[in-house]
Amino acid sequence: MQIKNNHIFLLVLACIMIFFIHLDALWLNVMEVRNFATAREMLHDNNWIMTTLNGDPRYQKPPLPTWITAIFGAIFSIHNIAALRLPAAITSLILIVCSYKLAMQFSKDKTYAFLSSLILGTSFYIVFSGRNGQWDIFTHGFMMVCIYQLYLFFTSEEKKYQHVLIAAFFFGCSFMSKGPVSLYTLLLPFLIAFGFTFKYRKLKSRLLPLALFLVLAFVLSAWWHYYTYLKDPQAVLAITSNETNNWTNYNIRPFYYYWSFFTQSGIWTIPAFIGLLYPYLKNKVFDKKAYQFTLIWLVASVLLLSIIPEKKSRYLLPVLIPLAMNTGFYIEYLFRNFSSLKNKKETFPVYFNFGLIALIGLSFSVVGYILLKDIYTGNWLWFIVLAIVLVVIGIGIVMNLRRKRIQPVFYLTILFICAVTTFGLPMVKFINVNPEYKSFSILKDWQSKNDVSIYEYSYFTPEVTWSFGEPIKVLRDGEKVLFPKENNFGILVEKESTAQFYDDYKGYAIKKISDYDINPIPSGNERYSRGLYRDFYIVTALASIPSK
Repeated sequence: MQIKNNHIFLLVLACIMIFFIHLDALWLNVMEVRNFATAREMLHDNNWIMTTLNGDPRYQKPPLPTWITAIFGAIFSIHNIAALRLPAAITSLILIVCSYKLAMQFSKDKTYAFLSSLILGTSFYIVFSGRNGQWDIFTHGFMMVCIYQLYLFFTSEEKKYQHVLIAAFFFGCSFMSKGPVSLYTLLLPFLIAFGFTFKYRKLKSRLLPLALFLVLAFVLSAWWHYYTYLKDPQAVLAITSNETNNWTNYNIRPFYYYWSFFTQSGIWTIPAFIGLLYPYLKNKVFDKKAYQFTLIWLVASVLLLSIIPEKKSRYLLPVLIPLAMNTGFYIEYLFRNFSSLKNKKETFPVYFNFGLIALIGLSFSVVGYILLKDIYTGNWLWFIVLAIVLVVIGIGIVMNLRRKRIQPVFYLTILFICAVTTFGLPMVKFINVNPEYKSFSILKDWQSKNDVSIYEYSYFTPEVTWSFGEPIKVLRDGEKVLFPKENNFGILVEKESTAQFYDDYKGYAIKKISDYDINPIPSGNERYSRGLYRDFYIVTALASIPSK
């Protein structure tokens, strides 16, 4: 099979290995739990518009990814974690393929487009987001389809209305996934970069379809927000105020916080950094204008993100898209010239970057065993297979580096990531497992048998609610305490609230029944969360319910 004639097939194959295999291997994180619990309540309550979490309004995020996830949950079971994460994996595939097609359009070079798309698909945070039920990958994946269609619209005289209709639809999908995030961090930087490098030509003939795009994009983006405001204005205003306040008062970081953005590409950190060195690469790349386009797109995205006071590393996800395209120019340059390079300043970063990957592959069997022998409780077959594959890849990288054959070195690096996701991820659930793990689903079964209402004492924890299987009412809200009408009921209490709990319910008979711990790691680990542990009590009224 010739690589140059099968780019799409090979991209799909790589994406299957990176994003689709072992989707249930990683433990759910809190963001996923919130999203999946919202999808579950959507199915249970048959309420697809006014989204809720633990029975309370959740309008912070538009519902499109939740709809998609709920549909997959209805088809494959809402308890099937792999099925709930599958939409994110599919969206990642769309993102990678669309990136390839866009890169091929502005560069007119299939090899470069293929390289940049593989870099994108194996960049650390793209891999992480594509395997998680978080909504970031949806908003940026959909926006990339919009950007691709807009590029065709601005550069072609044919099918203008078709391009703007598709672009408007996916713009609406992006907005309905996470609001204006991708508009600000991906589309706006693209428009700036396009204007600087390719220019907006023959705009007069494009004004009418462009106006149609703006109208349709606005309608598709705004209807849900307007509807929820009409139906529940008080909650919408409160949530909007809180979200706006977070942008300026929560996770505040200095302007330069994102200076190391290129490290989010993982194994491509060094090539990504070199790709940013415009004075070095400007006369080496095969298309200077296309290189300038990706660089401006990238810089504009980072600068716009840096203006916002609230900063998190995961907000850099859209930056990785132009970063991969920019890095692709450097890798393509190495493809053409590495075998003839003599300057050690040029060859050393290459040897160091890929040599380090080879070293990891060669040493994994020994180092991995030393690190895992006391904390791994699963099937060692996965470890053995992974160790063998990584050693073979490591040897291949070393041999080809010695011969200065960078093409096989690059593709072996892609295989390295594919091997880790294919053979390494099944091991994750068996590393440092909590021996005291006890799911709240056991309590749910107990409730069904005993017909006792169960409440949370002091605060809502998404992971607890998800594990339990349905919303749990919280009894304490600040200084206010609610007392259930039942004479006999159950309460989940976190350790640090035990004394306050006994004080609030001193007019009741209290009996501890059991405890539940859904931490995937043991209590001695520094990442152990006390918020995922609960004591379970049966509370029985002795006399009249006390007043508060």
